[in-house]
Amino acid sequence: MSETTFEIRLVQVIRYITPLREGGSLPAIAEADDGFMYVVKFRGAGQGTKALIADLIGAEIARLAGLKVPELVFAQLDEAFGRTEPDEEIQDLLRASTGINLGVHFLSGSITFDAAVTKVNEATASLIVWLDAFLTNVDRTVRNTNMLSWHKELWLIDFGAALYFHHSWDNWQEQALKPFVQIKDHVLLVQATALDEVDIAMRQLLTPQKLAAIIELIPDTWLLNDDSTETPEAKKAVYLNFLINRLTASAIFVNEAKHAREALI
Repeated sequence: MSETTFEIRLVQVIRYITPLREGGSLPAIAEADDGFMYVVKFRGAGQGTKALIADLIGAEIARLAGLKVPELVFAQLDEAFGRTEPDEEIQDLLRASTGINLGVHFLSGSITFDAAVTKVNEATASLIVWLDAFLTNVDRTVRNTNMLSWHKELWLIDFGAALYFHHSWDNWQEQALKPFVQIKDHVLLVQATALDEVDIAMRQLLTPQKLAAIIELIPDTWLLNDDSTETPEAKKAVYLNFLINRLTASAIFVNEAKHAREALI
């Protein structure tokens, strides 16, 4: 992988195995034509492709930062797939998800991370807290950590609740400069003692070129599913400018996280 080029493989979904009903958008474990199993997140689910976009951007930035994230793939679903599915809800979801969906490599044997059992070192905790504040990810709390322990290592999953500015698209400039007050509920906030050091490192790492390369991964078809008349290129430019502006003003969300941590300890 070069400095400004990122790639995601395309696989064909060949077998639907089981739904994951604890997920609000009804993802599923499925087998692809490369022989691996994936947790497939469907474009036809409630949050639509915006959740897939947030997951894609968040996961690839986390991977770039050196955190462990399962491989993402584009999971192609043919029109005929799922016709024999007896569950009408699932059949409707599959029918609405024809085309490119998001697959996350299934970590067989992994267990949900429990902060009361497993301690995360301060550098890693600080990086994860910084990243979630940067991405405005509301979904990494004690109740739902979205982290797994696999082979004694910590893995991050599911950034689908991040970048919530894109649910109210018009005020993205204002949203980019807001502190992230929900960081007070982050499961790793108490251990995040090195936020200033992480901030310096991430501001150097996340160049506009690298951010642009990640955003360029978004399939155009994921950007055409609402009533907006903006082109996919224009929407990608908004995502890029949101992240650049937020990074430039990172002191706003870093200070919010530091104040929230002080209130806890």
